[in-house]
Amino acid sequence: MLPRSLYLLVLSWLVVGSSPLAAQQPAGARMLLAILHDAEPPDYLAHIVSMGLPPIHLPAPPDGEAPLAANGITTFASQHIFSSHPWRGIWRDEHRPDYLDDVIPPSLQPIDLPPPPVGEAPAVVRGLYLNAWVFGGRRFYDLVRLADTTEVNSFVIDVKDGTGYLTYHSSVPTAIAIGANGLVRARDVRQRLALLQEHGIHPVARIVVAKDQLLANGKPEWAVNHVDGGLWKDRFGDHWVDTYRDSVWLYAADIAREAVLMGFAEIQLDYIRFPDEKPEGLASAIFPARQDGQSRRYAVATNLGKVRDHLKDLGVPLTVDVFGLTTSATSDMGIGQYWEDVSVLADVVLPMVYPSHYYRGAYGLKFPNAEPYEVVSRALADGVKRNEKIPNGARIRPWLQSFSIRGVRYGPKEIRAQIDATYDVGLTDWVLWNASGRYPAGAFLPSGGSSLASPPRRHK
Repeated sequence: MLPRSLYLLVLSWLVVGSSPLAAQQPAGARMLLAILHDAEPPDYLAHIVSMGLPPIHLPAPPDGEAPLAANGITTFASQHIFSSHPWRGIWRDEHRPDYLDDVIPPSLQPIDLPPPPVGEAPAVVRGLYLNAWVFGGRRFYDLVRLADTTEVNSFVIDVKDGTGYLTYHSSVPTAIAIGANGLVRARDVRQRLALLQEHGIHPVARIVVAKDQLLANGKPEWAVNHVDGGLWKDRFGDHWVDTYRDSVWLYAADIAREAVLMGFAEIQLDYIRFPDEKPEGLASAIFPARQDGQSRRYAVATNLGKVRDHLKDLGVPLTVDVFGLTTSATSDMGIGQYWEDVSVLADVVLPMVYPSHYYRGAYGLKFPNAEPYEVVSRALADGVKRNEKIPNGARIRPWLQSFSIRGVRYGPKEIRAQIDATYDVGLTDWVLWNASGRYPAGAFLPSGGSSLASPPRRHK
């Protein structure tokens, strides 16, 4: 077993990369090295001497060894002992030795840490979103290779998307009844999940809750209805199910339970909210399950709690997606999401802090979509601040933007700016969203960069 001092040195090398010299490392790495070795060793002896302590009677030396001081007596003022004795280097060298250079040849590469035990999330999650088509197609293998060679270690995979169709064939009775097995896109789901396990990639099952076309049409009594009869539609022409109805949530919980049995190691619930429509758009909507006095915020918090209780015996993390504005908003914004509610009910909260989704003037920025670092930094800082006041609050893992929209191209630089902002507010996890599953390899650090600490900065 390595001595503790040597272990710390090797650990510091794992964190900062392969270079043995602190001078070659970024500021964060040099700070870590400074913890292990002071750049300017303090003069402890001078401080001790100034205390005027009485002499110390030293024991007799072993046979054949010279005494440390004449007559077996020394004083703290006898500095010549420390300055002239041949053992002086043991206590403090004139020049701090480069221990890393001695124990780690410069040619060695960083060591990849092993994946976590099956069913447990990695210490830090750095993930990519995969829709059902990507997961069931050939691009899946390209993304596995991308994860093998970069810092990416997790995939968020659609199990039930906004259409209501399931990615693989389900045995959940409600899913069978409404035809949710009608568009299977990954018939070999178990084999693909086994491959992820083999490659140390953490699989997360994304399940859309309230936006479900099939469920709304198959069980209209569970759907949002129109005042004039029939089903209500949002501004895009999509049907929603009634977020007040617990059956909607328990259906999602049943799918989640099955997903874990399939091999998924984490459950992520999306669309745990009401439609984000203007008041005039919702004026014609009827939520049949709503009881007098119940608010939208109440419905989301109460039913999310029921899902948590339903799944707690599985032993996997329950994570939830929320609007990015939830970190800063002082109300539920009319959709039922309130930061303090979800943070105490979920293991991880994923605010969607996409810069393109913030209105002009948000956080004092003229065009937020062109300021990825500033938007993500300010949004997450608000969430971190609120979480500090919540006992056992959820871990924060932001969704970051990996798509171009509204005149701004998002490439490696813009993606890395968001990741840097995440680290700068003290967070370690992130997941990228691209609807088609296309991610630029240049946005990621190579495999082995750092699994214990934030990677070196590229943006400021």
